[in-house]
Amino acid sequence: MILTPFDPWKSPMCVCPQKLSLNPYTGCPCGCLYCYASSYISNFRECRPKQNLLKRLRTDANKLHQGAIIGMSNSSDPYPPMEKELNLTRDCLRILGTKKFRVQVVTKSDLVCRDIDLLVRMPSVVSITITTLNERLATKLEPGAPDSSKRLKAIRKLSDHGIPVSVRVDPIIPGLNDKGMEDLIDAVLKAGAKHITSSTYKARAYNLRRMEYHFPKETEALKEMLKRGDCLGGSLYLPKDVRTRLMQQVMNLVMAKGATFSTCREGWPLENHLSCDGSHLFGHS
Repeated sequence: MILTPFDPWKSPMCVCPQKLSLNPYTGCPCGCLYCYASSYISNFRECRPKQNLLKRLRTDANKLHQGAIIGMSNSSDPYPPMEKELNLTRDCLRILGTKKFRVQVVTKSDLVCRDIDLLVRMPSVVSITITTLNERLATKLEPGAPDSSKRLKAIRKLSDHGIPVSVRVDPIIPGLNDKGMEDLIDAVLKAGAKHITSSTYKARAYNLRRMEYHFPKETEALKEMLKRGDCLGGSLYLPKDVRTRLMQQVMNLVMAKGATFSTCREGWPLENHLSCDGSHLFGHS
């Protein structure tokens, strides 16, 4: 199968609606220090297309009912640089569009704008991750990802075409990108985002070592915080009081500007009409 259940580990902290995952590529060139997928996918920085992707997708899609939610992609960005030539994600969108599935594109790339012509013809939501407006910090945290300025322009262009956009402001890492949140929230909402999802850094041994290498001073305090936190689903969580403070800060900024807010794997209850991942935006414009 190329369409697989989201969250196969069934984490008690996950409150996403039932959906399927589609990853046209294995691995991701963004090189984000905080990435969790690199802990269980070998050679993760080496991005490669899935074998027989389109044939497998057609087979799986024919077995599903209309209206199923497809998340693309939840571990490997669907718009790596090679997508400009291969068009695999674009071809996947063509197939999914003919089946009337609801498609949520999750990316850090402004290349998603190339496929606006397809996205406007299907129930779609685009979720763009922006962790900081500080480009010097971003080049360390996400060395292979497009600049935040390009992502902001993508939000505006998608929104101008009536495609709902949610923004993932995550992970928030104390001592690194927890400052400047007001400017970031203001920028993404002015660009047209309708919903913000946020979460705090969840440490795994592999990504924590990367953080420690690139940010040795800041990681000292971070590791002390993590010692006071909990281990859930194989990840180290910050102490609950720290997580609550950070999420409350972002929520207040978002709601003050009239947008909707939710958290990801933080244990916060959802309002009835919201989803943690922004999928409640399907059909909105």
